[in-house]
Amino acid sequence: MVNSKQAYADYLLKEKNYSLLTLRAYTDDVSTFERFIKEQDEEAELENVVYSHVRSWVVHLVEGGVANKSVNRKISSLKSFYKFLLRSKQISVNPLQQHKSLKAEKKVQIPFSEKELNDVVADLEYADDFEGIRNRLIIELFYTTGIRRAELIGLKLGSYDSGNGTLKVLGKRNKERMLPVLPCTAQLLGRYMVKRRSLPEINDADVLILNNRGNKVSESFVYRLINGYFSVVSGKVKKSPHVLRHTFATHLLNNGADLNSVKELLGHASLSSTQIYTHSSLAELKKVYGDAHPRNRGDSSTFND
Repeated sequence: MVNSKQAYADYLLKEKNYSLLTLRAYTDDVSTFERFIKEQDEEAELENVVYSHVRSWVVHLVEGGVANKSVNRKISSLKSFYKFLLRSKQISVNPLQQHKSLKAEKKVQIPFSEKELNDVVADLEYADDFEGIRNRLIIELFYTTGIRRAELIGLKLGSYDSGNGTLKVLGKRNKERMLPVLPCTAQLLGRYMVKRRSLPEINDADVLILNNRGNKVSESFVYRLINGYFSVVSGKVKKSPHVLRHTFATHLLNNGADLNSVKELLGHASLSSTQIYTHSSLAELKKVYGDAHPRNRGDSSTFND
């Protein structure tokens, strides 16, 4: 029989265009499940699994302290794997067809306020050198375009079109999208490019955002940078590139942007992904409503004869 795991990995990479990081996550989950069922029964094979195997794994994970959300993600990997086996006729029945996801608590992401953003962008001092301008540019790119951390790291020199004021971003599943660049960000990009050319050595010549040694920046570097700057002005527990992306979406919605436009800017495949950002917009709407409605100000004259 064809190696089903290898065939599945090829499918995710070549047909679904998944990133190597996503591919690894999916295949690791399948391998972990395979090890579990073989520990229960040495003769067990992935192609002969029944739902009782899946249920036993779920119980094992939960009893081991794995959060429901993480269990659901692992099961999502299995669902994808067995759908592939079903389509490729390696199995005739999907063992997960009756599975229902565990209830998972939804954690509300708290965006930065406009004041916190202004405090970081306008009030903090940045050195007028390569490092200072690059750091400020990274913050500006997150806040003014809403790109993901991996997308920012993957930007190439040719990604930015200064003539059209656009940024070409390679998103999930290698889907490209064009983002408008605000004049303030364009100006900062121009200053950054001047400083970038002055680096004594550039190893990753085609990459836009570099570290001081001329190499592509790492994910951990970008996280530490954002966390460090926002720790100065914000007491929020989570201060990450994703919170900045969340802030971008929330501030647009709070200031009148429609959900479909925000969806396109974020590179979401469906509106349901974008709707997680609407809770903050709703909170702002409630505040405006509460401040403006006469009944909430104690004005009951409307009902007086």
